[in-house]
Amino acid sequence: MKKRVLVTGGAGFLGSHLCKRLLNDGHEVICVDNFFTGNKQNILPLLSNPFFELIRHDVTLPLQIEVDEIYNLACPASPPSYQFDPVQTTKTSVIGAINMLDIARRCKAKILQASTSEVYGDPEIHPQPETYRGSVNTTGIRACYDEGKRCAETLFFDYFRQYNVRIKVARIFNTYGPNMDPYDGRVVSNFIVQALKGEDITIYGDGKQSRSFCYVDDLIDGLVKLMESEDTVTGPVNLGNPTEITMLALAQKIITLLKSHSTLVYKPLPQDDPLQRKPVIELAKNVLNWEPRICLEVGLDKTIEYFKTIV
Repeated sequence: MKKRVLVTGGAGFLGSHLCKRLLNDGHEVICVDNFFTGNKQNILPLLSNPFFELIRHDVTLPLQIEVDEIYNLACPASPPSYQFDPVQTTKTSVIGAINMLDIARRCKAKILQASTSEVYGDPEIHPQPETYRGSVNTTGIRACYDEGKRCAETLFFDYFRQYNVRIKVARIFNTYGPNMDPYDGRVVSNFIVQALKGEDITIYGDGKQSRSFCYVDDLIDGLVKLMESEDTVTGPVNLGNPTEITMLALAQKIITLLKSHSTLVYKPLPQDDPLQRKPVIELAKNVLNWEPRICLEVGLDKTIEYFKTIV
């Protein structure tokens, strides 16, 4: 059945892939973005589709619209972007969530919150299950994003309990792929751009901190499966790839794939930067029949080919 689906942050990295997937699935898509970090180039191929509509709008302001489903992805996600205007980042997560939840309540629409593994902070438990409540510095430079997303989760569950809004909460772990901003400060884009240019590759700390990287197609499939799941499945649900790699190993892998002559340079670790990040995805496997299928080497090859066209 064709649905009218609202995607906030739809011109961003994840949002643009989600818009494309939903159109391919036969739905009508309304993309909302204020273009602070979104890029019109990401959705340029979609603009000619008669079932795609673009609205330039900030989710911190009310929006009058009639929809069947809402994917709330609006929020800068890389540290340089969300730390540029931390007050606005918090407003986007909190006020934006309220505005989208109010639409869902009025329209009786299903709504999915793109939460984040950052709600776990610098975790004291490894790997991280959904039951772990996190270790977040509420006054640190990352708190605008971490606590904003935590508050958004609170709002989603309060609207669920108080107003019976049909909610879904996905905790998204590190994701990469085409349409990433090459200069957004995330580790995969940093390493690929530096290696392509033959520049020194910047390692923060000793490089032994680890992450788990999920290719964007796998992640989008998880979001869609969560939205399509039974109403009893509210989440939070971890979506990410449990295969763990150190930053040092990732840098060396990218240097090898690109046959780059880049060398490694070391800089101090930023404040509150997590030392480990790896999802437990048993819940997603059991309730969504979802798990990542694209290995890191294949995903990096696809990402590198995209970056070669824009760097």
